[in-house]
Parts: sequence; C-alpha cells; structure tokens
Amino acid sequence: MPRFYVNTNAQSNGDHEVHEDTYCSNGPTPINRRDLGYHSDCHGAVREAKKIYNKSNGCYYCCRTCHTS
Repeated sequence: MPRFYVNTNAQSNGDHEVHEDTYCSNGPTPINRRDLGYHSDCHGAVREAKKIYNKSNGCYYCCRTCHTS
C-alpha cells in the first residue's frame, strides 16, 4: 500500500496537490509536505487531504486518476 502526502502550499488555483510518496518526482520539498498515511489508492488519500484542505486534488503525474483540475 503506498504512502501519500499533501502539499501544504496551495497552487495558483487554490488546490493542495496530493502526491504518492515513492513515485512522484514533481512533489514539493519535504518541509512542504503533510503526511496522509497509507492508502490503497489516491482516492482515499484525496478524501483524507480534504479533511485538512477542502480544495485538494491529485497530482497530474503520480495521482492522475484523482487529478480534476
């Protein structure tokens, strides 16, 4: 099961991107990551991120099935 994190810095559109820890090379620096724990897929990780940041979205590169904007 992969581990996920959310970027604590919002993008220009206000989204906080969710990234898969071991897969994504486009993720933020470690200081700008908030751990979301282990999830079976990005959908669970995005749901978890939305508890913290209402506008959360999957990364286009590592969580494409959860990327909506």
